Amino acid sequence: MTTTLEEPKVDSPPPPPARRRWEPWALGALLVGTAVAYIWGLGASGWANSFYAAAVQAGSESWKAFFFGSSDAANSITVDKPPMSLWLMSLSVRIFGLSSWAMLVPQALLGVGSVALLYATVKRWFGAAAGLLAGLVLALTPIAVLMFRFNNPDALLVLLMIASVWAMLRAVEDGRTRWMVLTGVFVGLGFLTKQLQVMLVVPPLALTYLVAGPPKFGKRLAQCFAALGAMIVSAGWWLLIVELWPASSRPWIGGSQNNSILELTLGYNGLGRLNGEETGSVTPGGSRGDAASAMGGAGEAMAGGGMPAGGPGGGGGMWGSTGITRMFESAQGGQIAWLIPAALILLVAGLALRGRAPRVDTQRASFLVWGLWLLVTGLTFSFMAGIFHAYYTVALAPAVAALVAIGSVTLWRRRDALWVRAVLSVTLLATAAMSWVLLGRSASFVPWLKWAVVVVGVVAAVAALIPALTRGRIAAVVTLAALFTGLAGPTAYAVNTIATPHTGSIVSAGPTVEGGRGGPGGMGGPGMDGAGRMGGRTDGAAGAAMPAMPGGAAPGATDGAAAGAADGMGAVGGGAAGGLLSGSTPGTELVSLLEQDSGNYTWVAAAIGSNSASGYQLATEDPVMPIGGFNGSDPSPTLEQFQQYVADGKIHYFISGGRGGGMGGDGTASEISTWVQANFTAVTVDGVTLYDLTS
Repeated sequence: MTTTLEEPKVDSPPPPPARRRWEPWALGALLVGTAVAYIWGLGASGWANSFYAAAVQAGSESWKAFFFGSSDAANSITVDKPPMSLWLMSLSVRIFGLSSWAMLVPQALLGVGSVALLYATVKRWFGAAAGLLAGLVLALTPIAVLMFRFNNPDALLVLLMIASVWAMLRAVEDGRTRWMVLTGVFVGLGFLTKQLQVMLVVPPLALTYLVAGPPKFGKRLAQCFAALGAMIVSAGWWLLIVELWPASSRPWIGGSQNNSILELTLGYNGLGRLNGEETGSVTPGGSRGDAASAMGGAGEAMAGGGMPAGGPGGGGGMWGSTGITRMFESAQGGQIAWLIPAALILLVAGLALRGRAPRVDTQRASFLVWGLWLLVTGLTFSFMAGIFHAYYTVALAPAVAALVAIGSVTLWRRRDALWVRAVLSVTLLATAAMSWVLLGRSASFVPWLKWAVVVVGVVAAVAALIPALTRGRIAAVVTLAALFTGLAGPTAYAVNTIATPHTGSIVSAGPTVEGGRGGPGGMGGPGMDGAGRMGGRTDGAAGAAMPAMPGGAAPGATDGAAAGAADGMGAVGGGAAGGLLSGSTPGTELVSLLEQDSGNYTWVAAAIGSNSASGYQLATEDPVMPIGGFNGSDPSPTLEQFQQYVADGKIHYFISGGRGGGMGGDGTASEISTWVQANFTAVTVDGVTLYDLTS
């Protein structure tokens, strides 16, 4: 009798232990708690980012607008991102009607899904305790709390990036090609969510699999190419349709200067973000001059002296300074930096502990992929010279959470070694020091907390060095002290974020931060927090004129640069007409005027800039043409096209006052505004100047 012996799989997962009774209850508590935290009081934020809210409304009315991600249901121009994140919200609005709740609840559920998927990914190889810790850290990361309660694309992007790591680690587990193909699909869908930002996770995925995948190197390389093919197909079908669709029958591609999705991908949303040359942006490299000029000098006043001489890409600029410490600065620190030192220390220690493991060790592969994710994305954000906002840092949250969880659990299980206990102690001290610095930037925000964190952190660090205190029941006390040290600060920020309404194009989590940069792309100064909120408060004064949302509360906050603070700042935020960073806030008389005979017009109005147009569109639920797109600098429509629309009776009113980056100079928005003012009579309704184009 011949017996065939199969070679045992190297580093196959150990048989799963019997599920402890507390595990499903703990997971249930984590997910339910996350859902409650993310859904609580969502209506207070109104339309949140009205730039995307208007596109959600348009997609709920028109399938063509749904497919392209148009800003208005009449399909004049798209938003400056692919539409996948809009699809989920638009479907919800189609089902439940237009309201802030219908728009934002899907985002909150994406957050719950992200926590659950990160738990499952970590638990598979490190156990339930590590999975729960990873999920908890992600759920409490301040910028994650904000983005999962907001309508930016980042919520879906985070979920898809976690999914790509989950699939790749499954491929490391058994070497099957289907998992790498699925990895590519998730990355491709991430591309349809926020274009090239998802590509930051591709090097970690590819390098980790090439190092740790079970097959021979040739097959591993072929599987990576299969993943690349899947990524191209899952993202390319939409790009191909848009590129081949006749330009005359589709909306203008917002954010591009030549009506090209490829230009948008490689330029404004691509290399331009790295080198600062975003054509059509409000940066000095853009086509409409610098932001300080666009704001009539307001930018200089807000920035406390204006743009540093180095400009973007130098020592500093309108998007903030670049350098290795960028993630720890005032604008970004409170969003994400709480546990970055701990994650880096635990990454090194975890790799050291797995140093003698087989090449295909999945635990080491986990350290490798999460560590590379943190390093590649963090360094890119730190040195990119183009448009950068603090909320981008949500892309770091899963990697930080995973590294803290798997590193802590791995070291805790090896705590009999003195050097391991020393590393745990140093990690606690570094975490306490980081919390001290971050909490100290908000002197009036829970002032006692930084002292409590430092005291508990030092005690826990000392206890971690003593073997007798890391065993038995006393070990549970040390564990709780460590959790308090790491999570007290982020939790306080998270609670503040949940309790504070957020609206506008540039938002940040947590309380007022001394020295934080706000406004357009990082401008700010004394009296402003990291989001550009004047005084850091959201007391409703700026948004008092906004009518109540259908099914939601009237927003009482703006995170733009002090919306409505002065007419001269209209380019940034303000007033009833809206501006570059915040939506318009029409009064009831103006809304009634726009709604009269609205069925006779393709667009009930036109306004310069997407944010200016958005408030009118959301209030009337009728198309409003956003001239020039987000910045007001896109050449859509041209003056000749606009004149033809007027001659054909397609546009009822032109609304003055909404401004974007293209408000001056020779831009088409300026040409249209000049032509309208020269040929039509102005009237003022609810403090807004408009022109009847049919008179």
